[in-house]
Amino acid sequence: MDARAIIAMIRDGAPVGRAELSWFADGLADGRVSDAQAGAFAMAVLLKGLGDAGRTALTLAMRDSGRRLDWSVDGPVIDKHSTGGVGDCVSLVLAPALAACGAIVPMISGRGLGHTGGTLDKLESIPGITTQLDEAQFRAVVARAGCAIVSASAEMAPADRRLYAVRDVTATVESLDLITASILSKKLAAGLEGLVLDVKAGSGAFMKCDADARALAAALVETANAAGCRTSAVVSDMNQPLAPALGNALEMAEAMRVLRGDTQGRLGALTIELAGEALRIGGMAATREAGAQMVSETLSDGRAAAHFGRMVAAMGGPNDFVENWEGHLPEAVVIRDLPAPCAGHVTAMDGESMGLAVIGLGGGRQVEADKVNPAVGLDRVLPLGASVARGDPLLRIHATSEDDADRAAEQLLRATVIRDAPAQIPALIHERLG
Repeated sequence: MDARAIIAMIRDGAPVGRAELSWFADGLADGRVSDAQAGAFAMAVLLKGLGDAGRTALTLAMRDSGRRLDWSVDGPVIDKHSTGGVGDCVSLVLAPALAACGAIVPMISGRGLGHTGGTLDKLESIPGITTQLDEAQFRAVVARAGCAIVSASAEMAPADRRLYAVRDVTATVESLDLITASILSKKLAAGLEGLVLDVKAGSGAFMKCDADARALAAALVETANAAGCRTSAVVSDMNQPLAPALGNALEMAEAMRVLRGDTQGRLGALTIELAGEALRIGGMAATREAGAQMVSETLSDGRAAAHFGRMVAAMGGPNDFVENWEGHLPEAVVIRDLPAPCAGHVTAMDGESMGLAVIGLGGGRQVEADKVNPAVGLDRVLPLGASVARGDPLLRIHATSEDDADRAAEQLLRATVIRDAPAQIPALIHERLG
């Protein structure tokens, strides 16, 4: 087979079979496929699609391009994945909360993609921590803490490792087929028995409307269940940041507040919803509601935080991070408010523009080689519906210079709509599937 011929088939809308996609995935893994060819493949898939059978075939081919884990442990092996949004740091809370309930959570996560932040980048805002572990280290962390949040090793789904980086810099992130294959190839290679998916819809998501988000959720659920992993999904709201912060250390701080028992906000509510469903899928709770109650108790009594602390220490971070997290996380040089230009109600936010503003501050990557500054970003972001007087702070900007803060302020003011009439606030959960 030949990479050019396979790319041409997809470009021309011809059906592509399991054999061709397996060859291409193996070529991504072993280097036979060049970066240019990987980019052309991604663009062809984005524009033409693979169809249901082709999407499943690509997912399984990418899963099988490397090593697959097998867990012989007491307790279900379960996990969660989000399709990405702004202020979404659920994984940092959910993994240790599930572990505190007795589940095994080997969470393979990713870095920032497009305008969204990455769980690994957020976790690496903790000094000393490393998310690049070999299999023996991965298993050791899981044995100690019940959970581990790590990057896919070079041996696991290596085809996705190559394609993921290419998608981030070639404007091909939004492809339903590529998103499905990327998410599930890593999750299935991790040896999961159950998976709950959080598919975002709204201005801060890749899928801007409910119809597109539902289509992705259905594709993910169908593909994962066909591969033998019990899976369900929710479509959740991303018309405003999930947590009132964007940026790696700032989102880590929000996750710590929830882990320490402050579950009143949207971040806490969605975490408990998803974790409760994960426990139901894993057979640890009869209903989602019963699972949610179990998770809530681990957050209120400190067990989830304790599991997170053990995970951080086992991955090279401070032994006292849970107790002294505010002293360990980095701070930006410039911290200043963004004043409201007029009085009224916050009625809309362009989440994508807000995410791009954080990247412009240095909190994400514009090219693969960019180094991420964990301290920059936004916090104290007012929610939709908030009433403001002129000059009231809409949020705080954390930057490395006044010039950077000025540029971000201009972009953020364009991204925020203030009207006289109160806003209609979208529900946190739009739909459940599976």
